[in-house]
Amino acid sequence: MFDSILVWFRRDLRDFDHAALGEAQRRGRRVYCTFVFDREILDALATRADRRVDFIRASLLELDGALRRRGGAVLVRHGRAASEIPRLAKELAVAAVFVNRDYEPQAKRRDAAVSAALAAEGIAFESFKDQAILDGDEVLTQAGKAYTVFTPYKNAWLKRLSDDEWQPYQGRAGILASVPTASAVPQLAEIGFAATDLPALGIVPGMSGGQQLVDDFIGRIAGYHDRRDFPALKGVSYLSVHLRFGTVSIRDLLAKAIAAGALRSDASAQGAATWLAELVWRDFYFMILDRFPHVAERAFKPAYDAIVWEQGPAADAAFAAWCAGRTGYPLVDAAMRQLNTTGYMHNRLRMLVASFLCKDLGVDWRRGEAYFARQLNDFDLSANNGGWQWAASSGCDAQPYFRIFNPVTQSERFDPAGKFIHRYLPELAALPARFVHQPWRMSLPEQLACGVVVGRDTPAPLVDHQQARQRTLQRYAVVKRPAAP
Repeated sequence: MFDSILVWFRRDLRDFDHAALGEAQRRGRRVYCTFVFDREILDALATRADRRVDFIRASLLELDGALRRRGGAVLVRHGRAASEIPRLAKELAVAAVFVNRDYEPQAKRRDAAVSAALAAEGIAFESFKDQAILDGDEVLTQAGKAYTVFTPYKNAWLKRLSDDEWQPYQGRAGILASVPTASAVPQLAEIGFAATDLPALGIVPGMSGGQQLVDDFIGRIAGYHDRRDFPALKGVSYLSVHLRFGTVSIRDLLAKAIAAGALRSDASAQGAATWLAELVWRDFYFMILDRFPHVAERAFKPAYDAIVWEQGPAADAAFAAWCAGRTGYPLVDAAMRQLNTTGYMHNRLRMLVASFLCKDLGVDWRRGEAYFARQLNDFDLSANNGGWQWAASSGCDAQPYFRIFNPVTQSERFDPAGKFIHRYLPELAALPARFVHQPWRMSLPEQLACGVVVGRDTPAPLVDHQQARQRTLQRYAVVKRPAAP
C-alpha cells in the first residue's frame, strides 16, 4: 500500500475500467491524476489546428469533470513529460507514479527516463497492461519467441484468452485527491493550438462520444463481415480514434464481441468473430512494434531494405499527386480526398492507396506512412506502420510482393455503383455509370457530351497499371537474390 500515487494519463482518457487508475485506487490511500500536453510531441506537429489535439483537450474536459464528481481532478501540464512528471511527483510528495504501458519506441525511451528520474528521488514507477488485451510474454511460440505470422498468433491468442481478460478494473471509491481549481484544462490557444472542425465532421470526443459509437456498432455487428469492405456503406465501427486515445475500453469491447458470439463457430456470429479478429490484429501490431522496434524506421524483413524506390522530381510530382487525390484513378483519389477532408480513411481504401503508392508509383512506403501520420485523426504508429509494411510486402505476414492491387478491379468490386467516388469526386457525377471507374475509356465525344474531359476536368491516369505492375515485379526482384557475402 502506498500513501499517495500519481496516475499519469496518456492514451487512456477515461475514468472507467482503467488499469493504472484501478490499481492506484486499490493500492493507494490518496490518488492524484495528471495529463501532460507533451511538447516533445506537440512541437513536431505540422499544423497548429490539429484535430487530434482538439480531440484530446475535449476528452480531457470530460475526464476532468468525471473525476471532479468523484472528488478528484486532472492536473494538466504543458511541457516535456520527461521533466514534468518527476517534477510534479516531487511537488505532490507521492510515493509512486502509475501508468498504462505504451509500446512505441519513443514512448518507451521517455518512460525509461521518467522511471530513472523518479528512482533517484525514491519514487516508484509501475506500468500496467491497458491498451492491449494480451501483451508481453502472454502470447509466445512453443520455442518462447514472438510470433511473426498472424494466423498462428491469433490461434495462440485465442487459446490463451481467459475470462479474466475482459473483466473491468474496479477501484475503491472516495480516495481521489482534490486539486486547486487553477488546475483546469487549458484552452487550446494557451498551448499554441486552434479549434478545428470536429463538430462539423460529427466527431464527438471523450467517453460519451466513444459510448455512442459502441452502442451504435454493437447493434449492427452481425453485418460487419458482409459490409466492412464497402466504403459507401455503414459497415465498420468508426471507433479507431476512440481506441487510439483510450476513451473506450478494449476490455469492454472484447466482452461485447464475445457476448455477440465472437467465439462461436456458427454463421450467425460471423460478424462478431470477424471484428474480434481485427482486435487481435491490433494486439499483433502492438507486439511487433514492441518486440521489433526497428520497423519504425526500416523494413521488418531486412531484404526489402534493398529495394530501390523512385527518386527525383518525377517521383516527387507523383507523390504530390497521390497526396492531393490527383492520380486519375477515381477510387484512389476519392480515398485521398476523404483523408484530406476528414482525417479518416476506410480500411479497405487504406490498403488500396498504400499499394498504389508503392507498387504503381514505385514510391517508398515510408513517405506514405509519414503522410498518413500527419493526416489521420486515429494515427497509431503500430497499426499505421503495420498496414504500410503489409501493403509494401516488407512487413511480417504481409501480402506477397507479386500481389498487386488493381485499382480499377478494387473500385468495381468495392464501390460498384460509384457512390463513394461521387461523394468525394463530385466533378464525376455526370459520368455514365459504366465509366465511373475508368473515365479515360470514354471517347472524346462522350467526354464532351457529359462535360467531363480527361486531362481538363479530371486528371488522366498517372500510370498504366499493367505497365506499373511489370516495373514493380522488376523492382522487387532484388528480394529474391541471394545476399552478398
